Amino acid sequence: MKKNKKTVLIVDDDKIILDMLEEKLNTKIKNVKILKALTYKEAVKHILKKGQVINVAILDLNLPDVKSGDIIKFAMGKGIPTIVLTGTFNENLKQTLLKHNILDYIVKGGKRGINHAVNSVDRVLKNYDINILIVDDSAVQLSQAVNILKKMKFNVITATNGIEAYGIIKNSDIKISLVLTDFHMPKMDGMDLTLKIREEYNKDELGVIIISSNNTPEISTQFISIGANDFINKPYSEIEVITRINSNLELLELFQKTKDMANKDFMTGAYNRRFFFDSGQSIFGKAKREKKDIAVAMFDIDKFKNINDTYGHDVGDVAIIEVANILNENLRDTDLMARFGGEEFCVLLEDISLEDVEILFEKIRGIFENNIIKINDSEIKFTTSIGICYGMEEDLEAMIKRSDDGLYYCKNNGRNQIAINKANIK
Repeated sequence: MKKNKKTVLIVDDDKIILDMLEEKLNTKIKNVKILKALTYKEAVKHILKKGQVINVAILDLNLPDVKSGDIIKFAMGKGIPTIVLTGTFNENLKQTLLKHNILDYIVKGGKRGINHAVNSVDRVLKNYDINILIVDDSAVQLSQAVNILKKMKFNVITATNGIEAYGIIKNSDIKISLVLTDFHMPKMDGMDLTLKIREEYNKDELGVIIISSNNTPEISTQFISIGANDFINKPYSEIEVITRINSNLELLELFQKTKDMANKDFMTGAYNRRFFFDSGQSIFGKAKREKKDIAVAMFDIDKFKNINDTYGHDVGDVAIIEVANILNENLRDTDLMARFGGEEFCVLLEDISLEDVEILFEKIRGIFENNIIKINDSEIKFTTSIGICYGMEEDLEAMIKRSDDGLYYCKNNGRNQIAINKANIK
């Protein structure tokens, strides 16, 4: 599913800095809305606008129409995560602001300061979608860690021992990216929890950071050797925890980018044909064992050659990307969608009724029919044909073949329609 657009407020009395930040943010971060203000008054209007949710703000410490720091007090009073931008460095002021839970303190100064601000915003916006599990039997230590992570805008889940934590990991629908666990705990300690996690998840799938007051020099090495990603000694500073978490998340993101390069279509971001078959075989096999019906749907842009011939291949690429975007917006997170080649896409859905399949794809067909793509001075419209196989065939390839047959039926009978082939429905 398409993620909600995040909103960033930039406030600075220098228009050049505002424009530079806006340009860099739009280049670095996809799906972001930028609000700009040169004065306190303009910024307050953005903040107080009804229905407006500001996910993070970059705020100049000194503005011409108020006292130094007033905009920061106002924004933080409204619960807006804040990054402070200033023309001069002041260590005492920085420490004071950090104690009041600002996210970062950045000195203006050419590209370095701008890039620092943009990277800080990027990290915070990513954190909104990251779930971290904290495991500690000490209520005081647990509360301290939760406060640090919530300040960083993570979604935080807690557990008081390894058994409870492992149950959350195994049974929750929430995807957990990182586990911060104490070493010494009742029922199951941090070492046993790490071993259990590594039976199911690799280090590049789920990060584990151990937190311990054990001063034995070898203990950190032992944890790393059994699969922990990192080790933090108690007592720890807030900045150390933030730095370690950010470093581990960046490494996990790098692993994910490497996987995406192998598994995803570069142009649309949809999965590629190879990944579809690798993952689809697993989904198909599970459904067959459990005697459940699934659906396979083939999508194709109607008269796609006309788009390329009339407007050029660049516009044709925009149309293909639009297909991926609309499918992402209307499919469930659990549905498998891939670009098979050219303008053709394939979708595999499980745990869905025949009636809901028909409703879903008729809805999607209608969205394409009424959708308009505006490119420069042109407005592009196109329809799609959708062939669907519902039920259970001998193998996944057979279901794809039957959905493809449905697609050709649509093409030969007027296009802009769906056709469902039923296969041994349970």
